[in-house]
Amino acid sequence: GAPSCPHGPALLFVKTGQGKEEGRRFYACSACRDRKDCNFFQWEDEKVSETRLAAREEYNRNHQPAFTHRQNMERYKNFVLLPLSKRRFCQECQQLLLPAEWEKHLNHQLLCDISTAQLKSPSQFLHPLENKKTNAQYLFADRSCQFLLNLVIDLGFRRVLSVGTPRLHEMIQSKASQEEDFRVRSLLLDIDFRYSQFYTEDEFCHYNMFNHYFFGGEAACETCRKFLCEDNGERVIMVTDPPFGGLVEALACSFKKLMAMWKETGKEGQGNKEMPMFWIFPYFFESRILDFFPSFSMMDYQVDYDNHALYKHGKTGRRQSPVRIFTNLTPSMIVLPVEEGYRFCTLCQRYVSSGNQHCEICNSCTSKDGRRWKHCVLCKKCVKPSWFHCNNCSCCALPNHSCEKTDSGCFVCGKAGHKRTACPSLS
Repeated sequence: GAPSCPHGPALLFVKTGQGKEEGRRFYACSACRDRKDCNFFQWEDEKVSETRLAAREEYNRNHQPAFTHRQNMERYKNFVLLPLSKRRFCQECQQLLLPAEWEKHLNHQLLCDISTAQLKSPSQFLHPLENKKTNAQYLFADRSCQFLLNLVIDLGFRRVLSVGTPRLHEMIQSKASQEEDFRVRSLLLDIDFRYSQFYTEDEFCHYNMFNHYFFGGEAACETCRKFLCEDNGERVIMVTDPPFGGLVEALACSFKKLMAMWKETGKEGQGNKEMPMFWIFPYFFESRILDFFPSFSMMDYQVDYDNHALYKHGKTGRRQSPVRIFTNLTPSMIVLPVEEGYRFCTLCQRYVSSGNQHCEICNSCTSKDGRRWKHCVLCKKCVKPSWFHCNNCSCCALPNHSCEKTDSGCFVCGKAGHKRTACPSLS
């Protein structure tokens, strides 16, 4: 029953103010946090006139892609038949061009002589969408992408539901076309419709992971369902790499719906079994992810990205990538590369980074960021090496932190002693 914007059904939010438990509820775009990208807004109790509803539907229609997925596939078939000298891609419009369309793009920057190899690696020449509040399309570095694919193969999976992981999907598609004995297949679900120019309707679904919305309607939803239920739902894994600025609650809701789709089509007697999943996200979201998926655990492997200034492999200390793999698979099954410094902890029964030392008091390898953490007896847990116990705050913090913040009160409920993120009212 939610109203829709060009990105599908809107999500319900609530305005909160100082000392108030709950404010007025409103609908806003599920995918864009910045009003400049999508300015949809409607109060939950607002009465919307028929005229405004009609205008909204017209606006949504006008903001859909110029071509349908099927039309893009027809265009692709014609494009690959062209000689190399006539294969052009408009960098401004982000579109493959047929000769009849060249005139409209005369003043645009073009890529010419597009090879078949380039067509199989579209993420290499499509401009990454790097708006942190909308797409945050950071692409896996080859090292991380190859590691994930090797891990999927070693664990015996034959199908990968790639949710927002175009680089992994691309690598699987490329290997499948080059190696006869390669048996892994992938279905890409992504909000970036540009990929419909390169992949068929059985290989790509236009999908919004913040509201579980298939832009292609029931047909696209059925494509996903069919992919998940092959072989009675066996040997399929979901790999997802959402924008880090996205709401964990909204993402978890969508992922649970994809898991339910797998469960209802799988074989009988699965009980509480979950679809295997890799959720790639920064380590500081661990508690939020575990709130929604208690069966998940965080691996120490550092995922890095080609086009991200900070999340690059090989950096040390706090400059290391904070991105990790959260999974519902047994941790001991996830073998991390020893040549990169990972080792197996026999007590924890999982692979950990070289700096992650086992704490006998916590009975766990406690480091989250790759550095060796230290145990605080007063906090009864391990903390970052740069933190010290503050008697005013009764917890560990950075030496130069401001103790006054604990007295100013929570932004949500106005009470002292905790921050907004830890407010009991939010639950």
